[in-house]
Amino acid sequence: MAAACTLALLGALVPLQDDPAPLSAGRPAQVTWAQYAATQDGSGTCTQPERSLDPNLGSTTGAAVARIRKYGKLKVGVDQNSYLWGFRDPATGDLAGFDIDLVKAIAKDILGDENAVQYLTVPTADRIKDIKSGAVDMVVRTMTINCERLKDVAFSTAYFTAGQQILTSGGSSITGFDDSLRGRTVCTATGSTGQKKLQGDRHGADVMLVANQLDCLVQLQLHLADAVFTDNALGAGQAAQDPAVHLVGKTVTDEPYGVAMNLADTDLVRRVNKVLNAYRADGSWQASYHHWLEADLPGIKPPVPLYK
Repeated sequence: MAAACTLALLGALVPLQDDPAPLSAGRPAQVTWAQYAATQDGSGTCTQPERSLDPNLGSTTGAAVARIRKYGKLKVGVDQNSYLWGFRDPATGDLAGFDIDLVKAIAKDILGDENAVQYLTVPTADRIKDIKSGAVDMVVRTMTINCERLKDVAFSTAYFTAGQQILTSGGSSITGFDDSLRGRTVCTATGSTGQKKLQGDRHGADVMLVANQLDCLVQLQLHLADAVFTDNALGAGQAAQDPAVHLVGKTVTDEPYGVAMNLADTDLVRRVNKVLNAYRADGSWQASYHHWLEADLPGIKPPVPLYK
């Protein structure tokens, strides 16, 4: 519990190496939502948000990639509080996890060095803001691809699929995302898909909002919340940190995770999709999954990439 509480105190957009330089200069005009969404199915309606730009049908070495190479580092918004995904390894002091492995593969491809990364911690609610402002080149932080977010940012193809699920303490009478939540306090992160789902149907629960999902685990441990509503992928990591909590019920959403980038950086989107194709094909995805996630989330395969 002490380790979890310590991690949860880590804050907002914080440079983990040197200070970032603005990225907005030299960017082409922002692509509009209408232009972007219309490519989903030809009707202008977003029906399959996980479809991304085909790396074989456009440049992967344009202005955005040139900007990153000129700066010499890839600026990436990450989480350092999500065990197994993006967290500070207490044994080494380094960032580690499934998301961090992917960041290193992208940096290796663009800059030739997996360590040529400037990591910045980004709270859940600030991910889109920091991409649009140019504070980061991309966010790799268990970020769900959905139609609403495509209004503001572009995504790679999906690199993992999760689902919202209830995490609660052992001995709790809560059975899942159902009416057993009535009168209970459910914690979720501000700006998360969990918050959006609870806005539509909270099953009579009181909703507690926090900056990061790990803060919810602390609230659960302190008995200030009765349950956490989060991606089962993150919930599995929290359960691995604290054996006194566990996931209950079924997943109630589909949450394809993608690398989020600026809408204008189409060459970077294609470049990341190219990296993901190789990452799936050469066994790197499977090796990272086996190391970090398989014990707690067995039987998962890499998502098949979908293109526009």
